[in-house]
Amino acid sequence: MYGDSETIRRILTETGDTWAIVGLSSNRRRAAHGVADVLQRYGKRIVPVHPKAETVHGEQGYASLADIPFEVDVVDVFVNSDLAGPIADEAVTVGAKAVWFQLDVIDEAAYERARAAGLDMVMDRCPAIEIPRLG
Repeated sequence: MYGDSETIRRILTETGDTWAIVGLSSNRRRAAHGVADVLQRYGKRIVPVHPKAETVHGEQGYASLADIPFEVDVVDVFVNSDLAGPIADEAVTVGAKAVWFQLDVIDEAAYERARAAGLDMVMDRCPAIEIPRLG
């Protein structure tokens, strides 16, 4: 419902390869850590975004999207739904092309705002599940 197959395909294959992953830390037990690894294996540049600004998978981390000193194509969000809306808004502000809310991250108002701003958006899906399906 929150990401048709064409939008998912476009984000994963055409939108760009720099993915800011909000909520990514060095904690290997967190889902973001494994998803970032999968995205790297598929040729994506991952950018950890976490208050600790840790280096993860060899990539420098940043405390916020606004701190990233280069363009980001996709903002992948691994935070609770009640915190996700402002991140989608920040993605619009920093000029991202797409926003991806992970499994169980749902904010319909944020979805509408991002889409109205011209961004592709997917909610309640996981790129690590979707990207191998592309073949």
